[in-house]
Amino acid sequence: MLLFEAKPGDTRRIKNVSGNEKIRKFLFTLGCSEGEEITLISILGGNYIINVKGSRYAIDKNMAKSIELA
Repeated sequence: MLLFEAKPGDTRRIKNVSGNEKIRKFLFTLGCSEGEEITLISILGGNYIINVKGSRYAIDKNMAKSIELA
């Protein structure tokens, strides 16, 4: 399942981060790496509000499609 397909409130572990190198590096700087727990807080205006390692971030739909959940 991709983060793009998750429902607000879902908490899961990251299985894989794909996409081009720029997207992967950016998501890694946010703490999105394999095995980390991620929560989809909400979807606002096409942005996905996530919680990773106790911090909240807004990512776009393309980035949400790059995060595969276990």
